[in-house]
Amino acid sequence: MTRPHQPQLGISSCLLGNSVRFDSGHKHNAYITDSLGEYFEFIPVCPEVAAGLGIPRPPIHLVKRTGDIRLVQVKNHQVDVTAALRAASENLLAEPQFAKLSGFILKKDSPSCGMERVKVYAEPTTGQPPERSGVGLFAASLQQAYPNLPLEEEGRLCDPILRENFIGRVFVYQRWQALMQEPPNAHAFVQFHADHKYLIMAHDQAGLRELGQLVAQAGNADLTYLHAQYIQKLMHILTKRASRGQQGNVLTHLMGYLSEHLDREDRAELVETIQHYQQGYLPLIVPITLLKHHFRRHPHPYIERQYYLRPHPSELMLLNSI
Repeated sequence: MTRPHQPQLGISSCLLGNSVRFDSGHKHNAYITDSLGEYFEFIPVCPEVAAGLGIPRPPIHLVKRTGDIRLVQVKNHQVDVTAALRAASENLLAEPQFAKLSGFILKKDSPSCGMERVKVYAEPTTGQPPERSGVGLFAASLQQAYPNLPLEEEGRLCDPILRENFIGRVFVYQRWQALMQEPPNAHAFVQFHADHKYLIMAHDQAGLRELGQLVAQAGNADLTYLHAQYIQKLMHILTKRASRGQQGNVLTHLMGYLSEHLDREDRAELVETIQHYQQGYLPLIVPITLLKHHFRRHPHPYIERQYYLRPHPSELMLLNSI
């Protein structure tokens, strides 16, 4: 059941358990369907089926040929399906639903959907081993058509840091999409940046300053241009891992808003909790929960708007493992 404002995610169809693979099988991912499925609407895509390659079908792989990367049948390199896959990708990406997506989960190692490190084979006559240097043809087209769209492979979602990073980016991008649905408004643009200040700071403090310089031009420069520059920089910044040191810096900044309200014991407890998080003894959810406890007792209107303290639904428990 779709929840209000539920982000839409494109996804390689086989990951949902759909039998669309070359061998009529699937690669059902239970975490995606059972856990993420409660909070996202999935739009399944199989570019190989869309290209008319059939189910079942001969397996295909990427081959380096005369300086180009081609998609050919594994057992018969004379059968080249590159053009068919590229045409299907262009047709899929031209569909209106793709502009509504807030992210995409891709099948790792797939010659059509793999996001990175896909095997690229040499011609059999060379005897050279494959290189993990390729990108699936559909994935490459997707990145070109929607360069700011959060992308991730299902295999990398097993890493709690990468998982939280991806889902965090999805919700930021969804909020940006909502902003772009409204008429251009300098105040709304400034507010969006302000609401994400500490979230951005956790990833890149220098990047936060760069974005702030863009936002400072909102009253004078063309907003459409500023929007394009801003979202490109923002999504690049958010792909960076937020270290424990950077997170600790943000937590300490937030604690500063409570300085007038905390007694010595509460302050010492908060400082110790942040330090224990930075030292790896506690997950991020612990200092954040403690901060939220104090801000409930001592509300601050600016902090209430900060997505850093609520980047995604708490039921996903993404901060419990980082």
